[in-house]
Amino acid sequence: MKIALMTHIRHPVRPPFMGGMEAHGWHLARALVARGHEVTLLASGDSAAPPGVRLHPVVPEHYDRRYPWHDFHGTEVLIAHLDAAFAGACDHVATGGYDVVHNNTLHRFVPRVSRAKRLPMVSSMHVPPFEVLRRAMTDSVAPWHLVTTCSTRQLGRWWEVPPTTARVVGNGIALDDWPFSPRGDGSAVWAGRITPTKGTHLAAQAARIAGVPLTLFGVIEHRDYFEAEVKPHLGGDVRYGGHLAGVDLAQAFGRASVLLFTPLWDEPFGLAAIEAMACGLPVAAIDQGAVREVIGDSGAYAPPNDPDALARAILTAMTLPRAAARARVEARFSIRAMVDGYEALYAEAVAAREADWPNLAYAPHQLRMTPAAIAGA
Repeated sequence: MKIALMTHIRHPVRPPFMGGMEAHGWHLARALVARGHEVTLLASGDSAAPPGVRLHPVVPEHYDRRYPWHDFHGTEVLIAHLDAAFAGACDHVATGGYDVVHNNTLHRFVPRVSRAKRLPMVSSMHVPPFEVLRRAMTDSVAPWHLVTTCSTRQLGRWWEVPPTTARVVGNGIALDDWPFSPRGDGSAVWAGRITPTKGTHLAAQAARIAGVPLTLFGVIEHRDYFEAEVKPHLGGDVRYGGHLAGVDLAQAFGRASVLLFTPLWDEPFGLAAIEAMACGLPVAAIDQGAVREVIGDSGAYAPPNDPDALARAILTAMTLPRAAARARVEARFSIRAMVDGYEALYAEAVAAREADWPNLAYAPHQLRMTPAAIAGA
């Protein structure tokens, strides 16, 4: 198949990855090419496509460099920048001769193009619903437009009664990139974007209470939060280890004895959790969103904003079998299983293109009109 893989443009899609969505897009593109597909990655121009994947720049560079999300989220200037970028991207996929589009943009224009243009598409919702995107997804229901969430929890958050075109496809990782280690050194690790919704400060507090050495890994996305809420807890056995490439992070996971996973939002999945579990780490987690669905018996759980309970969870998790954590990822969250799921949906969307369904008029130039005209707002 000729596949357009569209990503969001807040961060570049290149290793070391800023977060789970960037890792998802890059590894999916690599796996699809390995299966013989022709893949074009639509991303920011400062991304780095895997070998064999064509990069189509949606914008010259990721927007967080010029318009940091924490300063510009919801502002007219950022909305206009994103609308212009994705209007152009929609023109490209609507006229580019693609067999199917995989939409990971989280932008309201893209799903509507699928319905209006009878363009086979799979849209993956990687975040809890917000109203503008929920409305776009409702407006774009069609047999050739299939929608995925990465957990059953999120499927229920998006729709009280999901349409027949909505499915669950769990995230997957390349197991060889995350080798199993049979024993740890008694320390803990935390990995992710350092921002308030990830609860980094709680990990530091709980590790100190538990008396377990902790290293924090990840990009400092929210500098004020790091300085005010995380940095005061650093020192001694609690340290910041920087932002590591995948191979180095896998080695750090393999040396440790437990992962701290501390979301303070309705966590849709938890890619860092399965990466660490593949290396053999049980997880001490805050029980938010789909966390328990993903981690299962390989974790010990605490409620939000309770560092004492999280400290107890750390000590409990360190007693859990490492082999079971690896086995859970092998059984449920391999990249092979994920790509199998997506390929089946691609084929279904393509086959449904000629379904008896209202055909809506569409012209590419319409995407250059006012945002209200396109968004249906």
